[in-house]
Amino acid sequence: MSRTQTVDVHAHVDVPAIDKLVDGQAGLDAERAAQLATFGVESTARNIELATTSYQPFLTTPAARLGRMDAGGIDVQAVSVVPTLYHYWADEALAADLVAAANGHILDLVALEPRRLVGLATVSLQHAALAVDQLRRAFTAGMRGVQISTSVAGRELSDRSLDPFWAAAEELGAFVFIHPWGCSLGPRLATSYLGNIVGNPTETTLALTHLVFGAVFDRFPRLRVCGAHGGGYFPHYLGRADHAYQVRPESRTMSRPPSEYLDRIWVDSLVYEADILTALVKVLGAEHVVLGSDYPFDMGVLDPLDRLDAAGLPPADRDAIAGGTAARLLDLATKG
Repeated sequence: MSRTQTVDVHAHVDVPAIDKLVDGQAGLDAERAAQLATFGVESTARNIELATTSYQPFLTTPAARLGRMDAGGIDVQAVSVVPTLYHYWADEALAADLVAAANGHILDLVALEPRRLVGLATVSLQHAALAVDQLRRAFTAGMRGVQISTSVAGRELSDRSLDPFWAAAEELGAFVFIHPWGCSLGPRLATSYLGNIVGNPTETTLALTHLVFGAVFDRFPRLRVCGAHGGGYFPHYLGRADHAYQVRPESRTMSRPPSEYLDRIWVDSLVYEADILTALVKVLGAEHVVLGSDYPFDMGVLDPLDRLDAAGLPPADRDAIAGGTAARLLDLATKG
């Protein structure tokens, strides 16, 4: 087996200080009501139970994190906040405090094990100018990327008001990890945990599609964007998008057919089954798939490397996915 450095780009951390900052805020009440409508009473209660009984040590205790990494053969984690902590409803003052708490916490965690952990920043994307400043500060402090959601306070990621953020991400060479929480389909998914099972990949699909059809990659051609959960359904039905580009004038909103933007898009390997991972590699190329576990949640996996190996890919492809590509995207060669 290859001795390549292994890198998990999809691993989360809790920031307890954020809960204190948002406690009692009207925006938090509205956010929780929306999440209850999407996930339903049973799944919401189960998530709360797991958060307090199963996840917490792995989200907050460095030794538990490193032990899980060792058990799974992971050399480096790219650490990002739990997606419930985005809070894009926050006003500018509160948003600044939330991001300062999140990024400070991640930087402190990374400082404990700088050879094994790398930080992905959080930004207040609902306030684009503030988000630019936060991203620049995060990179100055040593972070290598940023995690954002699939939409921002009712705006798609292609909204022109977000162009300053995309310009800064392009300039900095940031690894932009897109990770949803919840789904705009709302109550239609409020049973059987469909809010996650269907909702998460649906939201990622919509986000990547809006970036393409919204011509974000035309305006910022050097962006490096990664979709969580295998990019959702986006990679698997590009023929339909390409067909629309050819036959529907209103779909020709960018300079190239949709499939030709895959050179700017990466996805993680969290698709559970070897044949689906093989299909991803066929569409995107191994150099555009990176390892992801969704640490430490139950919809994630403890054995991302074993699942990668089960795909039986050529050694060079396997090594690229296991860590080679992520090391380049996160500039780990300069980390030490």
